[in-house]
Amino acid sequence: MGLFSEIKEDFSNVYQNDPAIQSRTDFLFNYPGVWAVVWYRIAHRLYRRGFKRLSRMMMGVNMLLTNIDIHPAARIGRRVFIDHGFGVVIGETTIIEEDVVIYQGVTLGGVSLDVGKRHPTIRNGAVIGAGAKVLGNITIGSYAKVGANSVVVRDVSECSTAIGIPAHVIEKGRDKDQFSHNKLPDINKELFEYLIKRVAVLEHAVMKNNKEIIDEDIKLDHIYESFLKAMKN
Repeated sequence: MGLFSEIKEDFSNVYQNDPAIQSRTDFLFNYPGVWAVVWYRIAHRLYRRGFKRLSRMMMGVNMLLTNIDIHPAARIGRRVFIDHGFGVVIGETTIIEEDVVIYQGVTLGGVSLDVGKRHPTIRNGAVIGAGAKVLGNITIGSYAKVGANSVVVRDVSECSTAIGIPAHVIEKGRDKDQFSHNKLPDINKELFEYLIKRVAVLEHAVMKNNKEIIDEDIKLDHIYESFLKAMKN
């Protein structure tokens, strides 16, 4: 596909991914992510033809205008939509396939200074939530979802959901509905429910004078007090 065909597809992709758009004026002034991708497509072709300094200068100007930092050597496929976009960083060896959605504050970065592939690969249809950091030469599988503000340092399998710091997969085999963010499980709530039930079991054992559990509970109290003192210092 030619350059202008790709850019035309990027423009039409806005109407597919954002119901908030009302007019061409909105498109002109309120979609920095789209304009950043358009500038990238031009700079990327220049970069591949050996005009590396010029392409870096173009993306530097783009960064000032859109607050989105994309290295011109990165490989970005068709119909990639950067929604809102402020603070997005896409590193040099990043590969983004088709129909990917990226929200504001996302970093697709590296964890090594070695020459070679050091940035992530994002497969078709993946969704990277706002503020997420995907770091290193890892792969986010097709139609996978990364929750907002997660830090991903390991591969995420296709059709999975990963959240947390560091991120871990909490759901596999999800459907391909890209925008079902409300279906992300509340892992903190589940953890607190477990702890409350666990405490209730221990209290019941203590009330029955189980000496072994009482002794263990006293040891835990000492550890907890030491932890609190260390936090205050």
